[in-house]
Amino acid sequence: MRVARSVMGGAAACLSAAMLAGTAIAQEWKPAKNVDIVVASGAGGSSDRTARVVQKLLQANPAFPSISVTNRPGGGGTVAWTYLAQQPGDPHYIATFSPTMVTNQLLGVTKLRYTDFTPLSIILREYILVTVNADSPITSARDLVEAIRKDPTALSFAFSASPGNHNHVVIGMIYKAAGADPRKAKVVIQKSGGVGATSVMGGHIDVLVGAPANVLRHVQAGKMRAIGLSAPQRQPGAAAEVPTFRDQGIDAVFYSWRGFIGAKDLTAAQIAFWDDAFAKALRLDEWKQNVAKNAWAEDLRSSAETRKHLDSEQELIARMLGELGLLKR
Repeated sequence: MRVARSVMGGAAACLSAAMLAGTAIAQEWKPAKNVDIVVASGAGGSSDRTARVVQKLLQANPAFPSISVTNRPGGGGTVAWTYLAQQPGDPHYIATFSPTMVTNQLLGVTKLRYTDFTPLSIILREYILVTVNADSPITSARDLVEAIRKDPTALSFAFSASPGNHNHVVIGMIYKAAGADPRKAKVVIQKSGGVGATSVMGGHIDVLVGAPANVLRHVQAGKMRAIGLSAPQRQPGAAAEVPTFRDQGIDAVFYSWRGFIGAKDLTAAQIAFWDDAFAKALRLDEWKQNVAKNAWAEDLRSSAETRKHLDSEQELIARMLGELGLLKR
């Protein structure tokens, strides 16, 4: 009996040692070559800005040989995500992603789903800002709602980069507040928020719906006017002076999240590396400064937490798109 216990104890010790050795080896994974951050939109937009901020923060980590950023715009993100899908098992490619990945699949824009990739992180949430040209007769959210109530087709709305995304959802909320059919909104899809801002300042589009960081400098320069932010309360940082829709008696609270995905079939060791890399990057003071500058809200989630969030977002967004009449029946 004692011998048996001794043998079993020795076997258990060997197994434990093997498991620890395996864990140590797994934790030692790190990039062996350049890491390419693929941006699912054109230059100058919110996804591009997020990628370039993160690129700089990750470069402070000696585990990375080098990091590049490649813009692959088109199809509301599907061009970039299709490219990433062609790199299965390779953790040296990651891509930006947002709720657009969920809405694209729900609306039939693409068959790609978040389950076709390895969710790596969500790093921030971004509330939606509605702005107009500084010369516009619309000076408040109430003015905007009243204009829609009078004629739902009178105004044109620009946003990037795919129909049915978070920006489109906010337009739908505003139309509902006006008692109008969201399907009557005249929308113009842009390649990026920066392109949309140029269109509004040039007088080609009436209203821009998108990320605060794309337009706050134009608002501060007197070229554009902030109408409302889709936050539950006033936000700190660069958007501190912007009134929310709720401040103006309009129920339009919604936000976009932004993060990164990897190709399918990444190993546990590779996922653990990325969890650690993002956690370290977002502890840097420079990250805090960018959060304030770009009117972001911190919302770091690990790979496992991101996957869980996506499961719930799929249900939530499907319900909201259905309520707003954006889903085909």
